[in-house]
Order: sequence, then structure tokens, then C-alpha cells
Amino acid sequence: MMERIDNVVNPLKDRLSRRLSPNPDRKLDRFLSHPAVRSFREKHPEVPREIYRRSQTHLRQMVMEWEQCERCPGLDHCPNLVKGHRSQLHLYGGYLDLRLAPCDKQKAWVEERNRKQLIQSHHIPAEILNATFEQMTWDSKRAEVIEAAMDFCEQFASGRPRKGLYLYGPFGVGKSRIAGAMAQDLVRFGVDSLMVYVPDFIREVKDSIRDGGVQQKLDALKKATVLILDDIGAENMTPWTRDEILGAILQYRMMEKLPTVMTSNLDLDELEDHLAHSDKGGIERLKAKRMMERIRHQVDVFYVDGRNRRKADS
Repeated sequence: MMERIDNVVNPLKDRLSRRLSPNPDRKLDRFLSHPAVRSFREKHPEVPREIYRRSQTHLRQMVMEWEQCERCPGLDHCPNLVKGHRSQLHLYGGYLDLRLAPCDKQKAWVEERNRKQLIQSHHIPAEILNATFEQMTWDSKRAEVIEAAMDFCEQFASGRPRKGLYLYGPFGVGKSRIAGAMAQDLVRFGVDSLMVYVPDFIREVKDSIRDGGVQQKLDALKKATVLILDDIGAENMTPWTRDEILGAILQYRMMEKLPTVMTSNLDLDELEDHLAHSDKGGIERLKAKRMMERIRHQVDVFYVDGRNRRKADS
């Protein structure tokens, strides 16, 4: 009877023992079956199983992070050790190590941050800054200028445009929107731009005289790779504004061969008349001509026509 009981009990003991002391390779096999680890093994068939066995701590962290990415709760709530990153295996000196790599959401966030850093602005509405060429209505009256604006941006693929653009025409035809789309398109080529609404910027510079911040503001406009002066000619003109602000900016950019884009309701002759007047009613025609020489030398001129889109949208 005792022998028969042993025949029954002993196999049960062995089975229970195997359950309580699981196969040490069972967890390793689970790690090795993960798609990310399989991909690494396919690239490194020379790595023996024993190295993976000694690196199970790293494997566990990597697999856990990749599985958490499959259930991603969003970048703000990322549960991984480093937000927006997950571990990847790396072979170093015959051992397996981990390196962090950004996930797709982290890459998208960085790209958006960099895009915003490339496009700077002063007093420009968001609808203008967010404009794109793809969203624009192409019609016969605007096709030429839109093509010129796109060509301007694409020249940065192989260098830098020799000239900027001067876009002028009636109110509401989309001059500022075209300029805003240029700022967006320049991001494709890693080019920074600064778009400034001239009347408000001039007022801001005047207010900065008291705190000594004028030069810092001027340097930003002088040194931007592409400067967009929106609505030039609408500002309150004074000799100081013309000579010490606009003149100084354009002179620097001409010397450094930095392209400038301008939008205006005035053609170049009308802009010259505007620059000749001072706030005290005087006329300084010679200084205005000197200023216009800088502008004419730096831009290709395009007339923008069409329906008033501001009225159509209201």
C-alpha cells in the first residue's frame, strides 16, 4: 500500500516543485519573443543567448516601456522612465545596454516647438501666422504673386534669394496672408523669419526709449534671416522713425544680404511720398529718396489685386 501511495504522491510533488520553481528561461523567452527584441536579434545574430540571459533586467525595462507605449495615454501622462522616450537595445563591448529614443509623439512635439521657434512675430494675428499656400484661393489676379512667394521660399533649398518681395495693393486682398504663408513655408527649409506689423512695432520702439530697450528690438529685426514688414507705410512717419529705425534696419540687411519682404497699400512712389513727410508737416524729399534706393535695390515688386476678402468674411 505504501509503495502505491508513493507512486502517486511523488509525481505530484515533482509537478508542484516545477510550478513553485519555474523554468528560469520562461521569462527570457517571453522577452525574446517581443517584436522589438526580435528585430534587434535579427540585426545581431552573433549575440548568444547567454548575453540576453545576463541582460534580463534591461530586457524587462525595454519590453515594459514598449508595452506601455502600445497603451499610450498621451505625452503629458507618459508612464515611461523618461517622458516621451522608450528604451532600445544597444550592443556595447559584448554586452547589452539601453539607449533612449524619442517616440513619435515626442518627435512631433519637438518639430512643432522648433517650428514655432523659427516663426517669430510682433503684433501679427494668429490667422495670418497660420496661413498656408495650400489653403489659399488661387485666382488669376493673385496667381503670379503667390508663385513668386513660393519661389522665394524654395530658393532656400539651394542658397538664399538675392532679393526680397514688395507686395502692394488695395485693402483686404490677402497681402499679409501671403506673407504669413511664406513664414510657414520657410520652416520646411529650417529658415527663421520675423513678421512685424510695422505701425504697432514703431509705437513699441518709441515706448522703449525710456527703458533703453530700443537697440535690442532693432537687432532682432536686423538679424532675422527673413524679415517681413507688414503694412509698411501705415505708420506715423517722423524723421527719427525713417532714419534711425526703418533706415537703420534696411541698411544693415542690405549690407548683410538678408532678404526682406514687405506688404503695403502704397506703391513705391506713394511710399516715397510717405517717407518724405515728417510729423511736423515738413518735407524731406532727398532723405526719402535715399531710403527708397535701399528698398528698390532689395525687392522685386508685385501688385496684389482681387476682391476684398475682409468684406467677404464679415
